[in-house]
Amino acid sequence: MGLRVMLIDDSEADRLYTGIVLERSGAARQVLAFESAREALAALAAGDPPVDLILLDINMPGMDGFEFLDAYDTLPMAPGQGARPAAVVMLTSSPDPQDQRRAMAHASVKGYVTKPINLDSARGLQDMLRA
Repeated sequence: MGLRVMLIDDSEADRLYTGIVLERSGAARQVLAFESAREALAALAAGDPPVDLILLDINMPGMDGFEFLDAYDTLPMAPGQGARPAAVVMLTSSPDPQDQRRAMAHASVKGYVTKPINLDSARGLQDMLRA
């Protein structure tokens, strides 16, 4: 079945590679890729597109992943929704434990994966959402 995934990463190569891995693993039925965290946030605030999972890079120009998380946590919810519309998994090249602790302090963050993603970690994304 797979998830509808929003992928936010400023690297075109990483977006392409991650999208291929997500689709080949069966983890994603659709990948919506954004180069800019601001553009992705605007799409989420508008309620379009609805997604199951957000894969978020940390180090990006303009608005980094942590700034995105701060803004995402303040998005107003549609009437009748009790939680954020999608869980977030950090997908980053940073193995820094301090970055991981900072990310996991956000209630919307369900996991932290170091790039590059592989088939096994892509398949494990659904398990992260259930945890």
